[in-house]
Amino acid sequence: MATTIKSTQAPVTEAVSVAEDVLIENVEQQEESAIVDNSEEVAETIEVQPLEDDIVAKKIVGLSKSELVEALAELLEQDAEQNIRPQVEEIKTAFYKIHRAQVDSKIKEASEQGLTVEITPDPDEARLKELLKVYRERRDIATAASDKIKEENYSLKLEIIEELKALISSEETLNVTFNRFRELQARWKAIGPVPQAKVNDLWETYNLHVEHFYDFVNINKELRDLDLKKNLEAKTALCDSAEALAEDSNVVDAFRKLQKLHEQWRETGPVAREQKDALWERFKAASSIINRRHQEYFESLKGEQLANLERKTALCEAAELIISTPPTTHKEWNKANERLLELQTEWRTIGFAPKKENTKVYDRFRTACDKFFELKHNFYADVKDDMERNLSLKEALCEAAELIKDSEEWKEATDKLLELQAEWKKIGTVSRRHADNIWKRFRAACDHFFERKSAHFAGVESQYAENLQRKEALIEEMNAADIKSGGYDMIKEFQRRWSEIGFVPVKYKDDIQKRYKQAVDRLFAVVRGADREQSINRFKEKVSSMRAGSERRLKSEREKLYNRVRQLEQEVATLENNIGFFSKSKGAESLIADVEEKIAKTKRDIADIITKIRLIDDGE
Repeated sequence: MATTIKSTQAPVTEAVSVAEDVLIENVEQQEESAIVDNSEEVAETIEVQPLEDDIVAKKIVGLSKSELVEALAELLEQDAEQNIRPQVEEIKTAFYKIHRAQVDSKIKEASEQGLTVEITPDPDEARLKELLKVYRERRDIATAASDKIKEENYSLKLEIIEELKALISSEETLNVTFNRFRELQARWKAIGPVPQAKVNDLWETYNLHVEHFYDFVNINKELRDLDLKKNLEAKTALCDSAEALAEDSNVVDAFRKLQKLHEQWRETGPVAREQKDALWERFKAASSIINRRHQEYFESLKGEQLANLERKTALCEAAELIISTPPTTHKEWNKANERLLELQTEWRTIGFAPKKENTKVYDRFRTACDKFFELKHNFYADVKDDMERNLSLKEALCEAAELIKDSEEWKEATDKLLELQAEWKKIGTVSRRHADNIWKRFRAACDHFFERKSAHFAGVESQYAENLQRKEALIEEMNAADIKSGGYDMIKEFQRRWSEIGFVPVKYKDDIQKRYKQAVDRLFAVVRGADREQSINRFKEKVSSMRAGSERRLKSEREKLYNRVRQLEQEVATLENNIGFFSKSKGAESLIADVEEKIAKTKRDIADIITKIRLIDDGE
């Protein structure tokens, strides 16, 4: 990196304006109410996360490798939405600790005897890897869904910031403007979490424009004091609610409600400085009591494990009853299959049984399920002959359709194909191995005929030439479009219009498609550049506001950007080093391409951050 960036330490200054005082109160309030927040900058928190992880860690102590694998399998049978990452890591670590110890023991024993060590594949390890793969796939799906929602929330909050900025130029009365300001605050609080990487920047931008709004409307001290009083009443009520929950006999429900109270605390505005600490300590003390009772509750779950064993034993008996009299028809098998799936679903809702019995009862249930599916497989193997016969009938229909697909006797051939299609629907199913191919073959013959028929009656060549003219006109419109004003929505609209235009003459197809792709690529490049320019402009506004206010905040922002550049440079170095390892592995091309793309993106991020640092430095 050619540019040298020096770290700075900002001096502490005291805000004196009413608006800035309110803003600082808001920031401090966020810190002290962030008990259930995962932010790295939370100043004062109480640990209120569920304690099931500690219980799982205790349960796996002393388990063998096979027992650890089964524990992981049962864990994966829980709700897919549940965060089980700590438990999975505990089991994985415990497994490989035993595995490595066994391997080291074999190596040592062979070395002492002067023998060659032969490490055979470990079936427990293979099973563990399969389960870990299933876990990672589920985790990736859940993470992707969560990330999408967070991005949508981020967009909504950016819209609120823009509306907040517009209030400053409003010509409405103060009461109307202030009511609109309160509505924006309520909407902001109602929106869920955003991507973690954007939390701090978003909050700072939001609070910056809140400060501007207070300066704009010049709220008098009486109104501010009234606001602080309302916040005091709200937080006092939250303390009362938390203290009431500390006496609630349902500790799990109380714990869940406590987290809602913390969310409300975080979204409630500031109180007077002289009341802030005492009020927070009161709320924190009640939270600690509920948290401790919640932990004690989970330590008393051993009795529930015996009840879990009884429920699981009953499910084993129900599954064994199903296989004792196997079904004899397809309908009966479907009904029995649904019943067994219900048993499996109920099994997943039941917690652990006592350690000594947990594996045994699981093996019993799994044996019954395996036997059921074995019997089911044998039943459907007996109907294979029917599927083969159906396949022969459908092959005959394909041959008949292929004989007439090039016919120009349009009426006669159409009637015949419709007749063949009706016969096709009457024939039963074929095996999955052939179903897709045989259907594609039959459909291809039918489509071939009807496409020829359509072209014959519609004057295809004339339409193709008209389509070519329409596509050329659309490309010219795309090249002349002011894409910065339309953005991605305009590109989508162009793509939709292109897809609605039909085929063009074959000899022009490749050329017109190439010109269209070039036009689309240019539009995307312009929009992405505009997005970056917009981000820099927003940052310029932010720097200008901070420079006019607290110098400490400006220097703190530079220090944060400086540290981020160092972190990204380390990531680039690590990725570039990893490429050397990938080149030695099988199928490395796709891995290298992915890493190189990530390196390029990270370098672009570094360049953007350096631009922001220079914006700060240029004003010094």
